[in-house]
Amino acid sequence: MSKHNFTIHHASLLVSDTQKSLEFYCGVLGLQQIERPPLPFPGAWLALGQQQIHLLELDNPDPTTGRPAHGGRDRHVAMMIDSYDAIREDFLAAGVEHTLSISGRRALFARDPDGNALEFIERT
Repeated sequence: MSKHNFTIHHASLLVSDTQKSLEFYCGVLGLQQIERPPLPFPGAWLALGQQQIHLLELDNPDPTTGRPAHGGRDRHVAMMIDSYDAIREDFLAAGVEHTLSISGRRALFARDPDGNALEFIERT
């Protein structure tokens, strides 16, 4: 057991176009943009329950091609969702490519417009 009481506050993801990313994160996923302090680069902050996702429009030092087809074999942010079926329907309607978890859980993986891997796990 840790001597500290840790919780995750946010995950930061590098993006090449904040507006295009907001179309995915807000338009497809339904996240809400929240206030962001004035920083010397573009980006957006999004509410994710008690946590946040910070989109940072900065040069990406990592390759955006040649990543594994299945996001579970790459760095990723995992989020709990109420309905696996509902998010899968949203992805199909929006043309978002995704793969199903090979673990047997009701979970799936998708990539945002910049290739960041995201996992969506149904709450049980």
